[in-house]
Amino acid sequence: MIMIVVNARLESSAADIEAMKEAIATMETASRAESGCLDYTFSVEVSDPNVIRITEKWETMDALAAHFKEPHMADFQAAMAAHPPKGMDAGFYEATDVKPPM
Repeated sequence: MIMIVVNARLESSAADIEAMKEAIATMETASRAESGCLDYTFSVEVSDPNVIRITEKWETMDALAAHFKEPHMADFQAAMAAHPPKGMDAGFYEATDVKPPM
């Protein structure tokens, strides 16, 4: 199965991440309910509580493009604008699901 994988890293502050917890939870839940979403997960790095990782898996690029137009994306962008990250990097990849040899 070929999918689109997004791997993003946001550098913020623990206080801003805490302030955005509700917006993050809403974004995860709403995104996971979208057609074509296989996974959508935020996580805070254990070794650096100022860094958020976002991992997304989408069935197609069209599904990802539709995601960017969703109202919850605009709401999340507004929350981020209120608590802007110090840095952000995102990679978009076309990937094939493979099983490791056993």
